[in-house]
Amino acid sequence: MVDWDWLAADLQRLRDEGLWRDVRTVKSLPDGWCEVDGRRVRNLSSNDYLNLAHDPRVIAAAKEALDDAGVGAGASALVSGRSPWHERLESAICDFEGTEAAVLFPSGYAANVGTISALVSDQDVVFCDRLNHASLVDGCRMSRASMRVYRHDRLEILERELGKSSGEFRRWIVTDAVFSMDGDLAPLVELCDLAEKFDAQLIVDEAHGTGVFGANGRGVCEHFGVEDRVAVRIGTLSKAVGTLGGFVACSATVRDWLWHSARTQVFSTALPPAVCAAATKSIELIRDEPQRRQHLQRLSEDLRERLAGRLLSESDGPIVPIRVEQPETTQRMAARLLEAGFLVGAIRPPTVPHGTSRLRICMTAACEDGEVACLAELFSSFSAC
Repeated sequence: MVDWDWLAADLQRLRDEGLWRDVRTVKSLPDGWCEVDGRRVRNLSSNDYLNLAHDPRVIAAAKEALDDAGVGAGASALVSGRSPWHERLESAICDFEGTEAAVLFPSGYAANVGTISALVSDQDVVFCDRLNHASLVDGCRMSRASMRVYRHDRLEILERELGKSSGEFRRWIVTDAVFSMDGDLAPLVELCDLAEKFDAQLIVDEAHGTGVFGANGRGVCEHFGVEDRVAVRIGTLSKAVGTLGGFVACSATVRDWLWHSARTQVFSTALPPAVCAAATKSIELIRDEPQRRQHLQRLSEDLRERLAGRLLSESDGPIVPIRVEQPETTQRMAARLLEAGFLVGAIRPPTVPHGTSRLRICMTAACEDGEVACLAELFSSFSAC
């Protein structure tokens, strides 16, 4: 019999340090609500920014595909082919993103890991922002390239390191468009300038940008007007789109390479057809209903103004991080918010560095003005927490 005492000791350490994560059941409800322990509360921990996951038109599209194609895809698309639902979603992404081709992945994590490890070789050097999502970091590591970490608030260091890497085979810069725990935007114009100056290629993950930023909702690359200057744009279907999966918007050449080389796509069962149908409808709604993201942006700006002085960073968009620092205090504040009717994520190490625990508020288009005011009043009462 295996002795797991060493694991039990490490788990106890997590409890002692305030880093224990309870596994709880949360029932998702329409219009941005959820049920926690039998109580109906506003869900401010979800990435369903545009409130599309429960949209009746998205659900109807999924039901149609369920009746037509069943539940599972059955195998990798490379083995058994992709369904008409997958083809329609790829076409919808191309039209939406304005690119020649698109590749689907079973998750955003798989899209990042698979794309980077397929494009970046062990002869290259890859520059990875220190606050990038774990999937970007893992993709850089799995590529076996020479990996160097930079800070997007200290681009002079990145410029110096790019200049020192002239002997490498290829140079890549990898960044989130929106940093998921801080909510700030990557300086994409400056990164494009550096990439062009040093003959590097820029890979941008628009996970938290798609549907939220840009005149047409294509993300931060559109917001800053640099879409044509970015080599590869990666996105997710599981946040503002409200469904599941990841994608790469790219050229036909990159698509063909990923089809043959991205292991997380080649060796994964394809997305369920019903998910593809739902995502296709969501993308249509993002395009046709800009008032969703306009309302979301207005609410987010109002909340940041009301909580000025408490913010961890100069966020932009629906992610509003509140500085707390200590894990135990973060948990207590999250519990008090839940008692008041708001489910907010208590973010602690190792998700974020030690000493930077925070409450991560995720605004959604389902929220109302009165709730923003209520949240601000609650935080004003936390001085003794």
